[in-house]
Order: sequence, then structure tokens, then C-alpha cells
Amino acid sequence: MPQDKRNIYKIAREARGLTQEAAAEKLGISDSSIRAYETGQRVPPNEVVELMVICYDAQHLAYQHLRETNAMYGRIVPAVPECSVLEASAKLINRIYDFADSHSDRRLMRIAEDNVIDEAERPEFNAILADIQEIVEAALAVRYARGGGE
Repeated sequence: MPQDKRNIYKIAREARGLTQEAAAEKLGISDSSIRAYETGQRVPPNEVVELMVICYDAQHLAYQHLRETNAMYGRIVPAVPECSVLEASAKLINRIYDFADSHSDRRLMRIAEDNVIDEAERPEFNAILADIQEIVEAALAVRYARGGGE
């Protein structure tokens, strides 16, 4: 994991207000393991991250962990920006309205109705997919947003 950004495991633990010692006890692992995970010396196994998600009440931690530790997942699943629920919700609604206002849904159905995407349709289809990707990213941001007012 990159050392130039804050550690996702530490952020989640601190957000829950736990010390390393208290977290280690709740997770049934050693203090030194917590320190190793939080300094990037070791990557916690998925089973430990699953316990962290429950213990820290941090659903986003599982998502972040998978993006950072699984190359394929990181390439396929979009990054989720850290933002407030209000900011994330506004972005999602704006992306949905933009999609509807541009009639992309109707254009997509016209392209798909013959079950073939030909070369002439491909550029428009790819543009529609890019718009859909923005909606998906915005929806994920709402799902993993910080609570209002934070």
C-alpha cells in the first residue's frame, strides 16, 4: 500500500475511537499485528478485515481493502471519493438528472434493441457507458459517505 497516504485501517479504527490495544483485544489479535497493518508493514488477511469492518462499524473499509489489495478488483471497481453524505447525494442526483436530460437512456435502448452494437454505434455506446460509470461511482460514494455534518 502506498505510504504517502493515511492508512485505511488506522483511519477506521480512529474513527471508532479505539486505541490500538482496545482494537487488538476486540479483534482477538496482537497489538503488534495492528501496528504492522497500520504502518503498512503487513496487509491484514481478509478475515481480519472482515472483523475490523464489524468492530469499527466501517463498511467502507472492506471496499477500500479489496481495491488496494486485489489488482483485478482495483482495475474493475471504481475508486470511491471520501466525502460527506450531502456532497455524495448531490453528485448522484446531478449525474442521474444529467443522464436523463441527455436522453441517454433512450439512446441506449435504440442501440440495444437489435442486440448488436455495430461500429457506427460503438462511440455513442461507449459514451453512454462512461455516463453510467459516473452514476455508479456516485452511488458508491453515497453508500460509503461520512455521516452528515462530519
